[in-house]
Amino acid sequence: MQVAVYAPATSANLSVGFDLLGLAVKRVDGEMLGDIVIVADFKEGDTSLVESSLPAVAFYGKGKFIGKLGNDPDKNLVFAAYKLFKAELDKLNLKVKPLSLTLYKNMPVGSGLGSSSSSSVAALVALNKFHGEPLGKNAMLTLMGELEGLVSGSPHYDNVAPAYLGGLQLMLPAAYPRYQGAPAEPVMVDEQQQTELTVSLPVFSQWIWVLAYPGIVVKTEDARRILPNSYSRREIIAQSSFMAGFVHALYFGDDELAANCLHDYVAEPYRVQLLPNYQELSALLYQAGAKACGISGSGPTYYALTDNYETAEKLRQVFAEHYLQNEEGFIHICETDFDGARVLSEAELERFLREQG
Repeated sequence: MQVAVYAPATSANLSVGFDLLGLAVKRVDGEMLGDIVIVADFKEGDTSLVESSLPAVAFYGKGKFIGKLGNDPDKNLVFAAYKLFKAELDKLNLKVKPLSLTLYKNMPVGSGLGSSSSSSVAALVALNKFHGEPLGKNAMLTLMGELEGLVSGSPHYDNVAPAYLGGLQLMLPAAYPRYQGAPAEPVMVDEQQQTELTVSLPVFSQWIWVLAYPGIVVKTEDARRILPNSYSRREIIAQSSFMAGFVHALYFGDDELAANCLHDYVAEPYRVQLLPNYQELSALLYQAGAKACGISGSGPTYYALTDNYETAEKLRQVFAEHYLQNEEGFIHICETDFDGARVLSEAELERFLREQG
């Protein structure tokens, strides 16, 4: 038996929703943009990574960017996902099966496209499917957030939620611990409101996202470390106003207002120093017809938003001429991925493996 799961790339924050918004994306040409994890029965010839008294588990790393992860499986998010999943099953008095994990690492590390989330989400969904889905949505999201914490220093969900559930996800208060000095928790009649971590927001189907990865790495922990510890009242009011306006516009179908609300007072003013040619790039993108543009996740991937393919091609050209730094860089024209993580059919997996060579 084997289960192959694909988890899509994501663009977190969307400028206005730092740590609160995340969008799953897919290439408009149909090619997969994300990682794949295959969980299969442990076979003769596999090498177990654990002591003989425990259920056997093997790990294999493949794909274009696997060399960026190092050779130690104990530092790999897919193997970390296995250990967290096993611990969760132990709490339920269930046992993991002897199995092998194969990661196809097709997403560049430190890209701002949810690379770590794509791996960890694909791994956890595949493990859960392989075992008959003993864990529910919130339990899975909680584990995914913990895995993100291994990368960024604290659990957060703005990449894992869309990679898992698809679409545009808004993180709810339960997704994050209360800050020191926060007011008392609100009284909620509906207990579910106290535990739900995320909710899907409507998103305009005509929106096209041009995503450009310049080919350099920005580590999430470095991009977070560069941010200030506090913000002024003016900055908080401005960011809150744009975030409220954005959500309002989504629900009322006002795509112009929504696009005009995609501004960032929290992270982008500080993170632009990590990006090549930022000032000229932003101006050129707007001149080429972008409705909005900004940093994807913690960068260095940069997004430009439009609602037509003619403008998307112009934006692609701007990125090609002014943002790509080396042969590892790329530009993809994308739309919203509403599916999130999904099990690949045998035909899809065979096609993918053939393309891998």
